[in-house]
Amino acid sequence: MFEAANIRDWIGLPVVDPSEDKVGNLESIYYDTATSEPAFGAVTTGLVGFQKLVFVPLAGATVAPKHLLVAFPKKLVKDAPSIGTDGELDAALEPGLYEHYGLAYQTGSNGERRLGRR
Repeated sequence: MFEAANIRDWIGLPVVDPSEDKVGNLESIYYDTATSEPAFGAVTTGLVGFQKLVFVPLAGATVAPKHLLVAFPKKLVKDAPSIGTDGELDAALEPGLYEHYGLAYQTGSNGERRLGRR
């Protein structure tokens, strides 16, 4: 396992927790708007017709040739704030997302949102 040089290369591959239990598939990456560093991965979970995107921090994540290993347990990830698979993360959900994982949340100096999808 190693850190990804370009995390976007793992879009579409499975996301697993520390016990290597599959959480879902990596759908997209959300970047910290202040640093341009990858901050959260959006992971597709659920059954066909009932799928949603949950968000998991990428801090501490490592990659293998066939999956992305995140530092958080599957249950915590599956209980994270979510959106529909055709939705976009609303700025109002960002503080709750950080709080869910016990992370500090702060908007930009002019109140701009913290996460952006690229």
